[in-house]
Amino acid sequence: MKEGVKMRKPDSGTRIVRDSESSSKASKADENSGQDSGPAIHLENIEANHPPRTNRATRSPSDNSNNNMKTDGEGSDKIELTEEDCWDQLGYSFTTYKKWLILSVIFMVQVSMNLNTSLYSNGIDGIVEEFGVSAQGARAGAMIFLVCYAFGCEIWAPWSEELGRKPVLQASLLLVNIFQLPVAIAPNFATILVGRALGGISSAGGSVTLGMIADMWEADDQQYAVAFVVFSSVGGSVVGPVVGGFVEAYLPWRWNIWIQLIFGVAVQILHLVLVPETRSTIMMDKIAKNTRKSGLNPNVYGPNELTPFRERFSMKETLILFGRPYKMFLTEPIVLTLSLLSGFSDALIFMFIQSFALVYKQWGFSTIEVGFSFIPILIGYFIAWFAFIPAIKRNIKQRTNKPNDEHAQFESRLWFLLYTAPCLPIGLIGFAWTSTGPPLHWIGSSVFGAIVGIANYSIYMATIDYMICAYGPYAASATGGNGWARDFLAGVLTIPATPFFKNMSPDPSRSLAYASTILACISFVLVIAVYVIYWNGPALRKRSPFAQQLSDAKAEHKGGHRGRTDTGSNLEGIELGAKRCVLQVSR
Repeated sequence: MKEGVKMRKPDSGTRIVRDSESSSKASKADENSGQDSGPAIHLENIEANHPPRTNRATRSPSDNSNNNMKTDGEGSDKIELTEEDCWDQLGYSFTTYKKWLILSVIFMVQVSMNLNTSLYSNGIDGIVEEFGVSAQGARAGAMIFLVCYAFGCEIWAPWSEELGRKPVLQASLLLVNIFQLPVAIAPNFATILVGRALGGISSAGGSVTLGMIADMWEADDQQYAVAFVVFSSVGGSVVGPVVGGFVEAYLPWRWNIWIQLIFGVAVQILHLVLVPETRSTIMMDKIAKNTRKSGLNPNVYGPNELTPFRERFSMKETLILFGRPYKMFLTEPIVLTLSLLSGFSDALIFMFIQSFALVYKQWGFSTIEVGFSFIPILIGYFIAWFAFIPAIKRNIKQRTNKPNDEHAQFESRLWFLLYTAPCLPIGLIGFAWTSTGPPLHWIGSSVFGAIVGIANYSIYMATIDYMICAYGPYAASATGGNGWARDFLAGVLTIPATPFFKNMSPDPSRSLAYASTILACISFVLVIAVYVIYWNGPALRKRSPFAQQLSDAKAEHKGGHRGRTDTGSNLEGIELGAKRCVLQVSR
């Protein structure tokens, strides 16, 4: 389950060469193939720099456990291909156009998965009418999808590291689309709940899409890509009610599900056609196979070819892997507080989905107009996304100018959040007292809704970026806890949202105001954590066994080279000397 982390970029422009005997063989192979064999790989350097290793199957008990030689049944040496040997053929070396084409498709994939979480709610009235369940009961379909989505993301991520991003994401999309069918043609409400649960658990979500960013971008360049994918994640949730307003007004409720299926199938086809495999270890396996097939070097093997699948994915290691995000969520103060803040801000959007009809029908809004009331939140996301661009530039400059300053390398990533996080309580308190209906104009509540949108995007982006860097090899687990909190809290708060907004006071308008005021007070407490971590982050990280292991590893590798820390399950690349932090949600 080990992966070579990103190494020094090798010299380019050379051809695969073994020795004088095989050079002519390689030339003949090139002539016969009739095409260029791709970027250079110095196989003689592979042999010199990466001594062969002994196959576990043939190793005797007397063998030294540190022996790095692998042999097959005939005794030939097996040499492991590493990233620096074929850098120019990996995702890091894709052209800028190709990277952003891939990311654009991933953007659509993420929108599709988040659309599934919200569009269902516009079918609640139809479900109530057809199956005779209560509105609260019908909302269970929205809740169960989100809760299962939270666990599904954690389940799918490790498989994408072992089997590749593309097949795993294709499998996820296929299953989600298949499980839309029983919901769309459900003869009873129980079928809807089962279909929604299976669809949620089948959703890979950001656990895989964020991993693809790590496959293609180096540390100092990936923040822009992360910001783009984060926008697709939060944006997809509010596109649902906008589209759903039209569906609810003009079509039967089942069309909310058919639209999810149609869009999901279209996105899956786009992904199948336009997105290649990006996972480095999978690409290296393919490169090694092609090298052996061409006859250039029959002894070169990819990292996954040298270790049996069962050894890479033992039951013990699997349990450790799946349990670590929850362990970090419960035991790491930084992960817990930032994840609760991020989860709460996301849960607000899904509470709004259930309650906006109560707010805007005071002004006589139609179903379509209630859907349009989510556009200000989407505008808030746009504003925050564009505002992060200069903030990222500033952060990169600060890290470059102060390479040995811990605060500059880590906590500076939260700097922009110091100004945008307060938008959450401000937006909520403003929304509370402008949502009381006429004679106030509805535009006031919409403006404050946009401010909440700015906060939601900023919190997700900044907390993800900070935890990626602060937890290095444990970044996958730390960000996994963040993502789990967002989906899980959004799910469990979907059911009580409507009663909460309706029953806080006998006066309906006052009830809406009181409910949002309570949420503003909760958000105020959570936002304080951002300032505590920004100013006291180094001290908090020193108390963390996970972050401390990363710090110790850096102390041992002051030479500026990249190193590898074996965590027992997750392995994330880290450049130790330059203190770069790489999002490698990998195994």
